[in-house]
Amino acid sequence: MDDVDRPQLADFLRHRREALQPEDVGLPKGPRRRTAGLRREEVAGLTGMSTDYYCRLDQQRGRGRPSRC
Repeated sequence: MDDVDRPQLADFLRHRREALQPEDVGLPKGPRRRTAGLRREEVAGLTGMSTDYYCRLDQQRGRGRPSRC
């Protein structure tokens, strides 16, 4: 992914994630949400990728030690 514009990719992912509601993808809304849209963990689960990898893309982070979102 060295040729990818990380800020542009992160911006795209964030805007798409914020535009979707849990009900839009068949998930329950749940009792409490601090921000609008899907959580990173929900998107990762829906796409079949690890939460850590999705967080790295969403937050413009490169390779390195795994960390929590």
